[in-house]
Amino acid sequence: MKHLLLLALLFHGKILSAQNTIGLPAVVNFSKAQYQGNGQTWDIDADTRGILYFANNEGLLTFNGNYWKGYPVPNNTRLRAVKVAPDGKIYVGAQDDFGYYLPNRNGVLEYTSLKKYISAGQTEFADIWNIALYNNGVYFKSNNKIFEWRNRRMQVYNAPTEWKIMGSTAGGVYAQDLQQGLLELVNGRWQPVCANPKHILITAFLEEKNDTLLVATLKDGLFRIVNRQLIPLPTEADAIFRSSRIYCAIPLGNGQLAVGTFSKGCFMINANNGKVIQQFSMDEGLQNNNVLRLFADPRHNIWLALDNGIDQLRYNTAIKQILPAKHNSLTTYAAKVFNRQLYIGTSDGLYSTPLDAVTDLSYSKGNFQPVANTRGQVWNLTTIGSHLLMAHQEGTFEISGNQATPLLKDLGCWAYLPLSGKIITGCYNGLALIRYNNSRVSVTRHLAGLYESLRFLAADGQQHIWSSHPYRGVYRFTLKNDTAVDYRLFTQKDGLPATNNNYVFRIRQQIVAATMKGIYEFEESSGQFIPAQGIFTPLKNIPVQYLSEDSSGNIWLVADKKPGVLNPKQQTLTWFPELAGKIVSGFEFIYPFNEENIFFGGDKGIYHLNYKKYSRHNAGLSVLLGQVKASSRKDTLLYGGYQTTEPLQPVVLPNAFNSFHFEYTAPPAEQGNHITYSYQLAGFDKQPGDWTVKTEKEYTNLPYGDYTFSVKAKDNLGNISAAASYSFTILPAWYQTYAARAVYLLLLAGMIWYLYRRQQKKFAAQKDIHQQEQQHLIFQHQLELERNEKQLIQLRNEKLESDVQHKNKELATAAMHLVQKGKLISNIREELIQSVKKTNDPEMLPSFKKVMRLFEEAENNEEDWAQFAQHFDEVHNNFLRTLKKRYPDLTTTDLKLCAYLRINLTTKEIAQSMGISVRGVETSRYRLRKKLCIPGETGLYDFLTNITGE
Repeated sequence: MKHLLLLALLFHGKILSAQNTIGLPAVVNFSKAQYQGNGQTWDIDADTRGILYFANNEGLLTFNGNYWKGYPVPNNTRLRAVKVAPDGKIYVGAQDDFGYYLPNRNGVLEYTSLKKYISAGQTEFADIWNIALYNNGVYFKSNNKIFEWRNRRMQVYNAPTEWKIMGSTAGGVYAQDLQQGLLELVNGRWQPVCANPKHILITAFLEEKNDTLLVATLKDGLFRIVNRQLIPLPTEADAIFRSSRIYCAIPLGNGQLAVGTFSKGCFMINANNGKVIQQFSMDEGLQNNNVLRLFADPRHNIWLALDNGIDQLRYNTAIKQILPAKHNSLTTYAAKVFNRQLYIGTSDGLYSTPLDAVTDLSYSKGNFQPVANTRGQVWNLTTIGSHLLMAHQEGTFEISGNQATPLLKDLGCWAYLPLSGKIITGCYNGLALIRYNNSRVSVTRHLAGLYESLRFLAADGQQHIWSSHPYRGVYRFTLKNDTAVDYRLFTQKDGLPATNNNYVFRIRQQIVAATMKGIYEFEESSGQFIPAQGIFTPLKNIPVQYLSEDSSGNIWLVADKKPGVLNPKQQTLTWFPELAGKIVSGFEFIYPFNEENIFFGGDKGIYHLNYKKYSRHNAGLSVLLGQVKASSRKDTLLYGGYQTTEPLQPVVLPNAFNSFHFEYTAPPAEQGNHITYSYQLAGFDKQPGDWTVKTEKEYTNLPYGDYTFSVKAKDNLGNISAAASYSFTILPAWYQTYAARAVYLLLLAGMIWYLYRRQQKKFAAQKDIHQQEQQHLIFQHQLELERNEKQLIQLRNEKLESDVQHKNKELATAAMHLVQKGKLISNIREELIQSVKKTNDPEMLPSFKKVMRLFEEAENNEEDWAQFAQHFDEVHNNFLRTLKKRYPDLTTTDLKLCAYLRINLTTKEIAQSMGISVRGVETSRYRLRKKLCIPGETGLYDFLTNITGE
């Protein structure tokens, strides 16, 4: 029996694993370190703008696509449930409390408890595990009570035994009691829905259509309730559901159900036939397999609240990952759909899987199997007629089913080019040739002429073969009798921007070279490569590594290591940022099978793009304005980022708040499209800024005025959202107000008047200064004149003094002459007297007397003195006359003595002039002092020199 059970489980496991689709959507993990909460999250919901709300053990968590925020409830207990009502209130259920968060006028969430509305005697309850909305009422379930909040009144429904779960659908409110089973609230009374066995525990109310209610149970799978009957809905995962338990489930709206289990992850179930579409567990990228709650956002992405972490499953994405080896992320280099098989060439051989009859091949179910005899590096897969050729490091192989038959062995091959019944093969050491003759295959191992590694091959309309070498240039070959080739090498001198990094392709029936400076085409007339124009213009100066044209004319490319597509009809270039950094660098590969199946070679498996679905993603792009902060001495939160019930009014701020911080983002549902943003602060920025991935902007030191910050979002398809905006006003500082300006005008007028008066005074002062300067100049001039006059006078005086001194010398000389004359006369007279005495002749006595009288007259000649006195007065300004006038008692002898003293004769000279002794002179001087009444301290000479003429 045990063996049979084991075989059944193994068989069931094989069936279940075979149901997985080959394409895996991306899984985004959010750890508790990122959202700053507890590991366990119990419930998820979203508002109309796309902001997500999580009931976490740490409280309410919100996520707007870029920023996480936490809001603990006042009693700091766990949140078990969250539900967003149409009126914008975020209802939450905690331990021993429940209520709602609502944005205030500034967009900041504030909590309001509803416990106070519970009537006395009904306030005892534990955790609120479920919240349901129905017909304008809000229902909160604890284990022993259900609370109905309607029209600001609280109604309490006590459990018959124990409430196990509660939920709502479009048809009503349902709850399961431990004893009475499933009940529906009808007109205020709980009525049984069906008689379900007591051991069946409902975990989710999924949907209600045509009087059929679909529910999930903990251990027994899915059921439909029709006409009060519980009818099982068999699925391929029932055995797993019974062992791992269904903890939650949600409808996806496309005929699918998402079912979360406690140990096996999440299952996607077809609700019509019960088939498992896909299982998501840790193998597919989940953080753990314990799923506590599921939620589908408006873009049909699925959010999983896990036992430790939060995950986003981009289930509706147009880009998926295909792993040929499930537990080995092999690098892929080639892919081909052939005979309803998908072949993928990897770094470790060729893998294949059968394909279902679906348009999007990523939804095919199956497991990849390695193709025998292909271990090693696979470079290329090419279909030629009914043959599938594989280029391998060990040669060329033909693939049939799951077998590989060697055609060219022990020679590494890169690529194939069909040409007039021949297949040209690019090899590690040149070109080889393969021919099919019915069932026979002939191989020319090497075409003589060139021994170079040739990975790229293309043919033009003139039977020329083109190839490129990584660092030698571009080759053009011409075949010679299937055994050799002639070639020409094109390098930088032939128009290419560089000799290296050139790759040749045939696009739109012409040979082009992908280069480091865009696309170049060959011009036959000049034999040169020239820059390509027209549809290739957007790629100008961009390094291009790969080109591939699909059946619709779209050109798939890898440029600057980013994959994209060029649409010639619409003249648009679309990039796929989701794949940036995931493409194999240096060995780029794109296989556009059709518009729903584009394959990209990747570092980890191969990536599948449904371009038809991707290009239609153009509805509902929006942008959210997050927090707005103003800064002064401290930060002030102006807007919290949540939608208020009333339109935001412009905020008026004091002048000190002139620095602002803005946060913005696209809702979480749209984050997979790699959003860029453009912002503008009207009133400051002259035009919107360039598109950028930044989700915040700061402005500092804004002047006063009115401002409106607006931001738009754009995805990589060119869709642009409506603008989100926030308006505010910065008041002028007190010194910038109108009153201050009026005061400034008055002060200015006063200042002008003051300056005018001051200028007048200044002019007057300058005039006075000028006049004073003029007077000073006149005075200086007068002083100069006086100085000159004094100098003249001084010179004149000096001359006069010199003349006086000269005259004095002359007078002294004259006086001395008179003295000498008198002395001579006296000597003659004495000698004559002696002679007369000796002769003693009486006859001579009369004559002698007569002569003596003449001598006496000569000695007492007053004429000499009168003449001397006249000359003296002329020289000394009538000195003698003035002296005589002042002192009439002076004798002629006194006057002579004064004259001699004035001309500064010595005592001896005076004695000689006056004919007296030196002693007599001293006596005469003494007497003269008495007559002149000269004080004892005054010198006689000084006294006489101070006497001026009148």
